[in-house]
Amino acid sequence: MKGNCVVAQSGGPTAVINASACGVIQEAMRHPEIDGVYAAYNGILGVMNEQMFDLRKEDPSTIEGLRTTPASALGSCRYKVKTDEDYAKILDVFRRYNIRYFFYIGGNDSMDTADKVNKLAAREGYEFRAMGVPKTIDNDLAFTDHCPGYGSVVKYLATMVMEAGRDTEALYTTDTVNVIEAMGRNAGWIAAGTALAKRSEEDAPHIVLLPEAPFDAEKFKARVDHFLTTIERCVIVVSEGTKNPDGTYIAEQKGEFAKDAFGHTQLGGAGFFIKNLVESEVKVKTRFAIPSTIQRSGAHFASLTDSEEAYTTGVAAVRHAVSGESGKMVTLKRVSDDPYRCETGLASLSDVANGEKLFPTEWIGPDGFSVTDEFVRYARPLIMGEVKPIIDGGLPSFMRFKKNFVRP
Repeated sequence: MKGNCVVAQSGGPTAVINASACGVIQEAMRHPEIDGVYAAYNGILGVMNEQMFDLRKEDPSTIEGLRTTPASALGSCRYKVKTDEDYAKILDVFRRYNIRYFFYIGGNDSMDTADKVNKLAAREGYEFRAMGVPKTIDNDLAFTDHCPGYGSVVKYLATMVMEAGRDTEALYTTDTVNVIEAMGRNAGWIAAGTALAKRSEEDAPHIVLLPEAPFDAEKFKARVDHFLTTIERCVIVVSEGTKNPDGTYIAEQKGEFAKDAFGHTQLGGAGFFIKNLVESEVKVKTRFAIPSTIQRSGAHFASLTDSEEAYTTGVAAVRHAVSGESGKMVTLKRVSDDPYRCETGLASLSDVANGEKLFPTEWIGPDGFSVTDEFVRYARPLIMGEVKPIIDGGLPSFMRFKKNFVRP
């Protein structure tokens, strides 16, 4: 099938989402079936607003620089495509620009958008192929062993926890407890991953709070007391999505910005909640840190395994599309743990869009505040190796596109 392609990024950025884009772009340029290689500026909004730029006019070194650049170099969005008119407009743009291949890098909502566009094209008789490329630091996409972006956020945040632990150890006479808030709406994968920092009983994190383990304040206070009594300090990692036994979040935003474009509750403040609880109930000074979006864009300490797999999923999406596949998302399938080896596979976009992979309860420790060795064996390979960024003046150098916009 001859025609142009467009690649887009959606949702929250990661340290390696650009590596996936690099895989798509470089592989697309190798196939004679694909003429124009375009990027949608700011996700699906770039399609709807006809803001697409020509990637063939970018310097090859700029495209290669995607592999060591964080965030979403193509531009991202959190726009909910809601109406039939919106989808009709998207397909109309694809027709007028002769877009025959659509590669959407994102999470559940992005897969849903790609799936609906693909089905509309089929109903309208427009020859078209849509492929999803997985992306999410939350690691909650179903039908894939893990998600590109997860290994890097864990590597970065676990390192922060290690360093915070040593800081707390050095000054435990005055800064007794340290609370660190990890991202993660409903799934505790990120907070759980910080347990990789722990090599001994003294090492941080001492307590990990997950959405999948309902928060019991009395048991929590007893656990804090245990560490204050035994090692005289306590470092706590709390997932922003940690919930009360009744299913409500221990902290969520209120007011005008309480919901995002998809109706998801905006979280934030779990770390502050835990700090206040410890200070008021345990009566010890407590510091807290909210790395927020910093943790997901730490490309200077990204996992090499994560980056390489992100690139591979982008390449695989193009190869499957030109061979005739459509309506699928590329998945990662673990072949072995030792030595670690992973292959790509495929899952239906509609299945992925309607699924969510929570942190397995069997991987939560019996105390409810830790994780099992089985989880550590699962996660450890995902953080191995380091991406070496381009350094300029002692700091990383990141690429930026010139953005030569196209017209039909």
